Amino acid sequence: MAAVDSFNLLYREIGRSCNCYMEALALVGAWYMARKCFTLVCNSYSLIRLHFIPKLVSRADFVKRYGRWAIVTGSTAGIGQAYAEELASHGLNIILISRSKEKLETVTKEIAETYNVETAIIVADFSKGREVYSSIKEALRDKDIGILVNSVGVFCAYPEYFTRLSEDKLWEIVNVNIAAANMMVHIVLPGMVERKRGAIVNVSSGSCCKPTPQMAAYSASKAYLDHFSRALHYEYASKGIFIQSLIPFFISTNMTQLGDHVLSRKLFCVPSAKVYAHHAVSTLGISRRTTGYWLHSIQFLLVQYMPEWFWVWGMQILNNSLRRGALSHRIH
Repeated sequence: MAAVDSFNLLYREIGRSCNCYMEALALVGAWYMARKCFTLVCNSYSLIRLHFIPKLVSRADFVKRYGRWAIVTGSTAGIGQAYAEELASHGLNIILISRSKEKLETVTKEIAETYNVETAIIVADFSKGREVYSSIKEALRDKDIGILVNSVGVFCAYPEYFTRLSEDKLWEIVNVNIAAANMMVHIVLPGMVERKRGAIVNVSSGSCCKPTPQMAAYSASKAYLDHFSRALHYEYASKGIFIQSLIPFFISTNMTQLGDHVLSRKLFCVPSAKVYAHHAVSTLGISRRTTGYWLHSIQFLLVQYMPEWFWVWGMQILNNSLRRGALSHRIH
């Protein structure tokens, strides 16, 4: 009988201990769910505040806020051209920088005639490295540069394993995707600091969110731009300079036209460059790190929460498909 009483006493003690653990686990679970719900509410509010509320108010006066002139690099096609046109629609004078004089003259003529603003061009091939910047610096002397958009970038013809890339392509990625933004910021930022106003937009990529196989050099260069922008914000926000890291996902441009692959087709989550630029410009001065487009923001949140292995698995499948599609298109 004594043995039975001892067993019952032990059982009750174990039960009380288990209840304590269960209560502790329940509190941890409740805290975790509360935190996730709070994060979801905050992210939803940010999405609405950034991408929908600005559409209900009057357009921002960028000339008054930042200055009369905007520079856009890589501006003869894709995001760069569309962004330049959108800024011109806000009344800013536009300076376009790219390597093709013929294309620059065509785009500047269209912008000047359509939006009745002043335009200027600077011919520069950023892949050449350090030698191009002295002429750029001289051409921009005494200009009231209010906005700088570093949109120039290069991508491989299709996703490829790192060892199969040529040395020339690697240097091009470094010189264009990384060095160009650094040097352009170094040229225009002192004037902005002196005037205590200005905005810089560095165009990164959704591939910067997590390591991206078969796009190692490209995705790393875009991750650099993202960190570079965020660090500059902490350095110069107090001096009146707004610095934005723009992180687009897939956009319908020449860069995504890889043969007959699905990215070349019309998808609701793959906007045209013009549609994307319209949304992205509306976030200028509001968010220092954004995808620029509401559907891309949803994709960004999903990527942030997914495990790295799942991202890598998905990108391996996608990039293999892109490479096969591009190679097949070349053959035909």
